[in-house]
Amino acid sequence: MLVREAIGRTLHDLGVRTVFGVVGSGNFHFTDALVRAGARFVAARNEGGASVMADAYSRMSDEVAVLSLHQGCGYTNALTGIGEAAKSRTPLLVVTAEAPEPTSNFFIDQQAMAEALGAVALRVRSPRTALDDVTRAYELCARERRTVVLNVPIDVQDEPLPEGARAVARPAVGEPRPAAADVAAFARLLRSARRPVFVAGRGARTSGGREALIALAERSGALLATSAVARGLFHDQEWSIDVSGGFSTPLAAELIAGADLIVGWGCALNMWTMRHGRLIADDATVVQVDLERTAIGRVRPVDLGLWGSVAETAADTLDTLAALGEERATGYRTPATAARIAAEGSWKQVPYQDESTGSGAGGGTIDPRTLTVELDRLLPAERVVSVDSGNFLGYPSMYLDVPDHYGFCFTQAFQSVGLGLSTAIGAALAQPGRLPVAACGDGGFLMGISELETVVRLGLPMLVVVYNDSMYGAEVHHFGPEEPDLSTVTFPDTDIAAIARGYGCEALTVRTPEDLGPLKAWLAEPGGRPLVIDAKTASTEGAWWLKEAFGH
Repeated sequence: MLVREAIGRTLHDLGVRTVFGVVGSGNFHFTDALVRAGARFVAARNEGGASVMADAYSRMSDEVAVLSLHQGCGYTNALTGIGEAAKSRTPLLVVTAEAPEPTSNFFIDQQAMAEALGAVALRVRSPRTALDDVTRAYELCARERRTVVLNVPIDVQDEPLPEGARAVARPAVGEPRPAAADVAAFARLLRSARRPVFVAGRGARTSGGREALIALAERSGALLATSAVARGLFHDQEWSIDVSGGFSTPLAAELIAGADLIVGWGCALNMWTMRHGRLIADDATVVQVDLERTAIGRVRPVDLGLWGSVAETAADTLDTLAALGEERATGYRTPATAARIAAEGSWKQVPYQDESTGSGAGGGTIDPRTLTVELDRLLPAERVVSVDSGNFLGYPSMYLDVPDHYGFCFTQAFQSVGLGLSTAIGAALAQPGRLPVAACGDGGFLMGISELETVVRLGLPMLVVVYNDSMYGAEVHHFGPEEPDLSTVTFPDTDIAAIARGYGCEALTVRTPEDLGPLKAWLAEPGGRPLVIDAKTASTEGAWWLKEAFGH
C-alpha cells in the first residue's frame, strides 16, 4: 500500500465521512482513497468555496470535516476559509499536497501560511510516521477543536508504507475543571447578584453546555443571552433575551447594561458582543469561563476567570450552590422583566419606519426589515440560516427566527464578504432535514456565485435571498457623509434573477411583499430547484449594528 492510499483509509477509520475540495494532481490519490473507503466527496467550483463549506459543515454537524487541496495555488485559494475556521476554532482538518522542492512552480511555505492564519501546521514526515502523523492531526481537531493543516509532500505520497507502520496510542486527556476555590468564589458572586446575565458563546455549543447553563441560570435568577455565533442556543427559553452586542434589541441592551454580574461562558466578551464595553456597567462584576486558558481576560479585564469547559463548570457551580443550601434566587427574573421580554424581546416587535418605495415604472425597493419579517412568516420553522457579511447582515440574523443553535451558521470571525453561499452549502449538508436559507448582499453573492452551480448540482432545495442595493453598503454608509465620490463602491443594478436562472435555479425579483407570492408555491414542492430571490432593497442609511460598531 502506498502512503497516499493509507492516508485516505486512515482518515475514514478515524471517523471522517465528508470531505470537501477541488481535486488536482497532487490531492487526487488520497482523496480517491478516502472516497473508496466510504466517505462522501463534495466537489466545489473553487477551493475558497470548499474551505468555507467544510468549516460550516463542521460547525453544524459536530464532526471533523476534511478539506482536500492541491499544493500551492489550490492551497492559497482556500486561505480565507481556513483563516475563518482557525479564528473560530472549528475542528477542520485541511489535508493538502505539498511541493517539496523549491524549484517547483507550486512551491511555497505552506506551513508558515497556516501558522500565520492561526491554524496548527503539521506534516506527513515520512512513510514510517505517516499513519501516526494523520492520526495526530485528526485528534488535534477532534479533542482540542482546532483547525489543522496537514501537509503531505508529493514525494512521500508515492512511497510504499513500510511494514509495521502504525499510529502511536495516545491516552485520552480530560478537559480542565476550575479549582474548587474558584468555583466557590463564583458561587458567592451568584448568591449576591441581583441582576445576573449569562452570555453564552461558541464554547457553550458543546455537549451538555446548554442544559447546564439553563439549570444554573434558573437557580441563580440569571437572564440568558448569546453571542451572535451561538444564536438559537436558548431559543425556547422564557428568560432568553437573544443576542448580546451589536444585534441586541433595545430591551436586551438595556437589561445587559443594567446587570450587576455578567458571565461570559465560552465567550470572548469582545467589542461585538459587548458593544466596545458599553454593555458592561462600571460597577458590574465580570466573570469569564473558557476552555482556552489564554482567552480569559485577553479582550478585557475580568474579576474572576475560570479555566474549564462550560458544562462541567456550570454543573460544579450548581452543586456548590446546592451544598450551601441556597434557595432559588429571583435575580433578574421578575414578573416585570418577563412582561417586557414578552412584549419587546424580538426585533420584530420593535417599531420602525418602513422605507419601502413600492414598485413603479422606474422600479422600486423594499425595506429589508419588511422583506425579512415577511420571509420569517412564510418559511417553515425548521430552517438553517447562513449569512454573508455586509451592511444587510443584521436583518436576516435577527429577523429570521431559528429553532436552535444548529439553525444559524455565522461565519463572521474573519468578517470576509463572499462566504455566505458556500456557508449555506456546508450547513445544508450537515442539516439535511431543514430548509437551507442563504442570506447574501449583492456584492458577496457575486463574489461567490460560482458555487451556485454546486447548489444546483447537489440538488439542494436552497432558498438564496440576495439583499440587492447595488453597492457595498457598509462602505457607502460608513464613508458616505464625508466622501462625495462613492463610485468605487456603487454599481449599476444587476439582474441577479436572470443570472440565477442561467445556473438552473428558479428566481424571483422582489420589490414589494406581494412579489413573494410565488415563494409559497415553491415551498409547497419540497425537493425542487433552488430559488434565488433578487430583492431590490432600500438602503438609505447604515444598519443599526454598523452604527454600533463604528459609532463608538
